[in-house]
Amino acid sequence: MATANPAELVGYCGLYCGACGIRQQKIKIAVNNLRDIIAHYGFDKIMPELAKWEPNLKHYNEFSEVMEGLVKMFGECSGCLQGGGDPGCKVRSCAKQKGYHTCAECSEAGTCEPLAPYRKGYKRLTRALQAIRQNSVGRYAEEMQKKVDDGYSYLEERK
Repeated sequence: MATANPAELVGYCGLYCGACGIRQQKIKIAVNNLRDIIAHYGFDKIMPELAKWEPNLKHYNEFSEVMEGLVKMFGECSGCLQGGGDPGCKVRSCAKQKGYHTCAECSEAGTCEPLAPYRKGYKRLTRALQAIRQNSVGRYAEEMQKKVDDGYSYLEERK
């Protein structure tokens, strides 16, 4: 899911979509890995029998449907600028309304209410917006893409 221009993966909020676990297809990969393991050991074929020993396994069919739903909903993302992510994103709506490429262009970014959950969930967001202001979206995107190429994901920030 590469893009020719990393700058196209900088969302309105300033996050780099290429570092997102959903964009990196981590959910899809995890679900497919789990499915492979279950199938390899034949558990999918013997769930009714296994449910006699472990009652929670009687819900395997629902669990399988949930996994399918996760892949459908979070399996791939085109990135914020291409319409991916939260369709009701208030940050995207605001930035588009103001004609901004990113919130780094906005003088209210530091106190912006729609950005508050992003600042809370992504501790480096303020630094990202500063880097975009100081250097450019393109340079920030190149630096982030190098980190992603080395295995970086925003999921690491939550550990």
